Amino acid sequence: MSLKRTHTCGELSEQNIGDQVILNGWVSARRDLGGVIFIDLRDRYGITQIVFKEEAGDVHAIAEEIRNEYVLGIKGRVEKRSEETVNPDIGTGNIEVFVDEVRIYSESETPPFEIKDNLETGEELRLKYRYLDLRRNEVQQNMMLRSDAYHSIRTYFHNRDFAEVETPFLMKSTPEGARDYLVPSRVNPGKFFALPQSPQTYKQLLMVSGYDRYFQIVKCFRDEDLRADRQPEFTQIDVEMSFVDEDEIMHTTEGLMQKLMKDTVEQDISAPFPRMTYEEAIKTYGTDKPDTRFGMEFVDYSELVRESEFRVFSKTVESGGGVLGIKVPGQGTMGRGALDRLTERVQDEVGSKGLVYIKQNEEEGTKCSVGKFLKDETIQTMIDQADAEMGDLILILAGPKPTVYEQLGELRLMMGREHGMIDESQYNFLWVTDFPLVAWDEDSQRYHALHHPFTSPKTADIEKMDSDPSEVSSRAYDLVLNGYEIGGGSIRIHNRELQQKMFALLGIDDKEAEKRFGFLLEAFKYGAPPHGGIALGVDRIVMLLSGGKSLRDVIAFPKNQKAQNLMDGSPDYVDPEQLDDLHIRLQEDIKEQN
Repeated sequence: MSLKRTHTCGELSEQNIGDQVILNGWVSARRDLGGVIFIDLRDRYGITQIVFKEEAGDVHAIAEEIRNEYVLGIKGRVEKRSEETVNPDIGTGNIEVFVDEVRIYSESETPPFEIKDNLETGEELRLKYRYLDLRRNEVQQNMMLRSDAYHSIRTYFHNRDFAEVETPFLMKSTPEGARDYLVPSRVNPGKFFALPQSPQTYKQLLMVSGYDRYFQIVKCFRDEDLRADRQPEFTQIDVEMSFVDEDEIMHTTEGLMQKLMKDTVEQDISAPFPRMTYEEAIKTYGTDKPDTRFGMEFVDYSELVRESEFRVFSKTVESGGGVLGIKVPGQGTMGRGALDRLTERVQDEVGSKGLVYIKQNEEEGTKCSVGKFLKDETIQTMIDQADAEMGDLILILAGPKPTVYEQLGELRLMMGREHGMIDESQYNFLWVTDFPLVAWDEDSQRYHALHHPFTSPKTADIEKMDSDPSEVSSRAYDLVLNGYEIGGGSIRIHNRELQQKMFALLGIDDKEAEKRFGFLLEAFKYGAPPHGGIALGVDRIVMLLSGGKSLRDVIAFPKNQKAQNLMDGSPDYVDPEQLDDLHIRLQEDIKEQN
């Protein structure tokens, strides 16, 4: 018969002294001191020290056989620890439980790694035994943070009359951007479903259906190359609203983030969040998702050096490129060797052809790496424009636009991280607005949507869609937190004619548009309200709130960077009979691998 717990392993305190209690959990540590055996019993709530004394007879004999990760039920009496044995590192450190009765529910082999925090074991091994990794306190804290986030999100939207509506996982393939994950249909031979990259079309159809305030927490899927902040399946907070403008959607989102931050990490954040246009972000920070926890804004020297004797600068400006700099406070004493190594890194890691610097310090005065090619007054103006002082360092890159912006943005982040300029305890939210509607893709020789094909252009720019598409601004907006894009949205196109015009701009003719999106165009015939929304990445938000560096830290059963689940071995080959049912034949070279 099992022992049904009365308390968790993180619950007992001095108020329980003298109580008879029952605990269930895993053996975290075991210490045999001869006549007394101490065991740290662990569950997801905490750790309690339990004590087996020799005079307890059979109970002590059983304890002699217990090893780490055994699963136990114990019954015993709560006692106060002596002063010298108090453990301030755990919440139950003032008490211990003297065991009268014990049950071993399950034995354990020696795990492939220790179940403890700050583990140095490689990630591949931890992912293979993820169910053991999930026992570790720091991983469990991430999972509980995520659970708290879900509760906060749902409470916020339900309290504001949003309807939580689920949309299908099996849907029509409408490829645009990343590849779809395809699912063959057995009952419709030769036809495929796609797993949703986003519920975009469905949530717009819900607006047509009159559900004017919708949300869901939904799984999405993209078959793309992975990195630390990407997974093939990811979770997003999907929101759509009718009869709203950008300001109302931003206001609603800011309220959500205020509640989420308060409920999960006990942080009070102020709203409204700062706003910056896409053009300002690129020209100031070199990215559309700037980390504003530190400065080092760009200084544009292009006009200053247009007629410079230093041909690298003047030729770059003449050809339409830019000469840009950043001030690195307090690094003016950096030596020649360190600057040479930095130049090599800029070439190798950032991709720039070279690095120019101006440094100021008391010992050397002002030194410029290309000083013999620049006039003294030009160097001084550069210092003045950067607002640099004695002890500061100015780093300058030259190159074609927009590449030079991106390269200096990477260098800025490198300097900020390596010289301790980023306050890791700070949460800086930022809206980036006024994105271009489309961008030209040289490889495919056509325009592609910067967000998606359903994003509305600014009304004043609609006429430019025919004459100058690159100059059309969209009604799109991204939410950035500490240099990560955590959400993106827009006001949508709700007019059939404008939607067809957008498709045409993207090289999607009427026949293709009807084939891929005919159901949406058809819906627009029957009264579509003005609407817009946003999608927020749950995985990325929780990663940032937990202080993690990878999405895998905050997902219970993540994939590795090859989109594989090392624990269950998926993806895997299937039996030929299953393929026959789906009317699928593998290529010979793939069959040989099976």
